Amino acid sequence: MNPPTDLVPPVITDEDRRLSALHALGLLDSEPEGAFDAVVALAAQRFDCPVSMLTLIDRDRQWIKARVGTDLIETCRDIAFCNHTIRSDAPLVIEDLTADPRFADNQFVAGDPHVRFYAGVPIHVSDAHGRHPIGSLCVIDSKPRTLTNDQIDALGHAATIVEAMISTRAAVREAVSIAESAQEQSRILHRQDRVFRQVERMTMIGSWRLDLNDESVSWSEGVYHIHELDPASHPDLRAALDYYPPHDRAAISAALTGTIETGAPYEIEVDFITAKGKRRRVRSRGELEIENGRAVAVFGVFQDVTDRYRVERKLRESASTDEVTRIANRAEFNRVLEAELEEARSGKPIVLVLIDLDDFKTTNDTFGHLAGDDVLRAIGQRLRSPYLKDSFAARLGGDEFALLLTDPDLVAEAPAVIARLLEVLKTPVQSTDDLLPVSGTIGSARPGPGAETVRDLMHAADTALYTAKRARRGTAYAYAGARGLTG
Repeated sequence: MNPPTDLVPPVITDEDRRLSALHALGLLDSEPEGAFDAVVALAAQRFDCPVSMLTLIDRDRQWIKARVGTDLIETCRDIAFCNHTIRSDAPLVIEDLTADPRFADNQFVAGDPHVRFYAGVPIHVSDAHGRHPIGSLCVIDSKPRTLTNDQIDALGHAATIVEAMISTRAAVREAVSIAESAQEQSRILHRQDRVFRQVERMTMIGSWRLDLNDESVSWSEGVYHIHELDPASHPDLRAALDYYPPHDRAAISAALTGTIETGAPYEIEVDFITAKGKRRRVRSRGELEIENGRAVAVFGVFQDVTDRYRVERKLRESASTDEVTRIANRAEFNRVLEAELEEARSGKPIVLVLIDLDDFKTTNDTFGHLAGDDVLRAIGQRLRSPYLKDSFAARLGGDEFALLLTDPDLVAEAPAVIARLLEVLKTPVQSTDDLLPVSGTIGSARPGPGAETVRDLMHAADTALYTAKRARRGTAYAYAGARGLTG
């Protein structure tokens, strides 16, 4: 039997950690993604270069995630220009590859396609072990080129956007992975992931930097595009803040100040006015840049989220609005009534008015449902008349409407207001082909003994309405608590 020997654990190198971080992203050999393709296309366009690529450096190969101007999918690592780029945090710019002994004999330089110029910026990702270079965003030309410092900075901004996109993509994938054990939750997260990817492809995004020394502002091309400004302009902080309405300008200023004073990053979504006067919705994210223990700048990402914001507003509106009349629906009415009744318990006067249209079924049967909808729309407009002083109106369903009087003057004169409303409801409605007769019957109630909850107050008003309908259509009754009903 051989004597036991000590097992020496393998040494984990920085390259091992780099490859582990790269493989964890799931980007290698993945399908094309529009967001990455767009950044590469913008880089080629921005630098007027025929070739632009987003590359990932694997153990023995260079794999190309996104490309413009080349059909290459992968190459050996040892001939890849980007393999040199990831060895430093600084951009790698080779103005003439034939004059650089590292690349003069490279097959892509000495032979087809006879590459002469290369500029690349390393792409990094972070994990528990630190920050790792995984690839490069680069531009390539067949003739020697020289880049200005601004152009090198612009390529760096584009690389920052790619890093943010990769980080966001990784976060979504991690969330989906965690949720796989719960099937229903997994489906939800998968759906959110798909929506996120669709939004990501369509998102307008850019990067920015505020120098705390002189308050100068540096913007990427994307930020200028959102502002609808010529990239040749150079706004300072004050000029940049002028694009926000006063309230939102104060919110942005407070967020920046908070980050500068506390070091905590911020994320805020506000309204925004472009240089051409267009109203947009934007999201801004920023964090502090520290050098030698001193805050030198705030930098971050700026994104136009107008389309998403408008969709969300429409969804919220559709959830609370009646489709035909465009006033509140029953669900929204219940929510508002609950809130107003809570204030009424502290002394705020309110009156609940329920309205039934008279013989509405006859109108539908005689003139058709389109004419009936014309009547409903007209009633909705009448319940928003100026004399009602923004009283809350809702359609409860069918031919039933509700009106909540909250203005103290209207509440004090409720009988007169309701009498006027009865007369307004009697005005015929002009449909496409006919003048349609219309009228309504009303029951009302105030909070008080026997009508202290939403259910009881609705029941009291409904009782008054039923009494009015039994007495005579087109009249109104009010619930008066212990005193019964009054006409």
